Amino acid sequence: MVTTSPPSAAPALSLANEPAFIRYLIARSIGTLAVQMQTVAVGWQVYDITSNPLDLGLIGLSQFLPFILLILPAGHAADHYDRRRILTGCYFLNMVSALCLLAFSVLGIHAAGPIFAVMTLLGVTRAFAMPSAQALVPNLVRPELFAKATAVNSSVFQVCTIAGPTLGGVLYLAGPGAVFGTVATLLGISTLLMTRVRIGGRSATAAPAVSLRSLLSGLTFVRSKPTVLGAISLDLFAVLFGGATALLPIYARDILHTTSVGLGVLRTAPGIGAAVCAALLSLFPLDRNVGRWLFGGVGVFGVATVVFGLSTNIVLSVIALVLLGAGDMVSVYLRHLLVQLETPDEIRGRVSAVNAVFIGASNELGEFESGITAAWFGTVRAVVLGGIATVLVAATWAWWFPELRRMDRLPERVR
Repeated sequence: MVTTSPPSAAPALSLANEPAFIRYLIARSIGTLAVQMQTVAVGWQVYDITSNPLDLGLIGLSQFLPFILLILPAGHAADHYDRRRILTGCYFLNMVSALCLLAFSVLGIHAAGPIFAVMTLLGVTRAFAMPSAQALVPNLVRPELFAKATAVNSSVFQVCTIAGPTLGGVLYLAGPGAVFGTVATLLGISTLLMTRVRIGGRSATAAPAVSLRSLLSGLTFVRSKPTVLGAISLDLFAVLFGGATALLPIYARDILHTTSVGLGVLRTAPGIGAAVCAALLSLFPLDRNVGRWLFGGVGVFGVATVVFGLSTNIVLSVIALVLLGAGDMVSVYLRHLLVQLETPDEIRGRVSAVNAVFIGASNELGEFESGITAAWFGTVRAVVLGGIATVLVAATWAWWFPELRRMDRLPERVR
């Protein structure tokens, strides 16, 4: 009688069985926590030094200019070099930036110029980190776990976004040096953890000579996919006009009359909404009516921005910011899945770079736009007009991109 051994059990579909992803997640979480702490400290410190809303916009602009100049070469690098090593180097340079800010505080340098210079370096590292980080996740998990990994990654990111500003605001009571010293330590830990990430199933390819066609191949691909173009351009203009978070130091001190701790709470509120939303998305992924959810999320973001702009009560302001973060999370989650699922791995870095251009423009340039409009029209009018513009953008994009509006399900992952 011939006996056969039972078939071996298939590996469980759990992210706990993906060690490379777990290490990456921890490293990114610590790095995100550090950056969020630093953001609160820099914003409060600059406004304390100058009391000029325009300088809050210049914080964003100083990061945006190097970012926009380097992001396409960074996407090319992400497709032809080890994405893990690129991220490791970026975390290391972020640590150096935090040490520079610490040195400014210890030496008693009370000027905004040196801080803007450090923010410029952060813009450089962000340019190289974003496409590599976005393109790396599909290399760390099996295809059937990608959607879950994206939701978990977003959820943990938002938890750090929640904790970082509050912790930064509390530490700032002991002085900016306490914040920057802690940030430098955390980024050092993050750098070490990234060196332990091992990538399977992909190795760096020989990098061809950089050409204009190669650099623009990601943009060419995005233009050929109306749904991808619509999703990432929607995010660009929505956040560009709705960038109220850049003005939070003004709201905290001059409108809501709170302290740096209150500023930390305000910075935390969008993260709370986003984290709760991301946790729900990890449990109940959006698999139907994707287009409606995308535009609905942007609409909620815009309306919540208007409510926040008009509020003079800190409780109502926090609630509005929580809803703002939840709406933004729906948009971010669906856009990221759509971009990564539609893109072949060999150009994923360059397409992620194009996505990063739109994200970077909406964030840093949006902060600059908010600073300018606040200086021109006043803080409250700038925020309210920005929220109204965001709602109008969502309505216009729903008309311009009917394929995206009518999208029911996300596409299958491209190999």
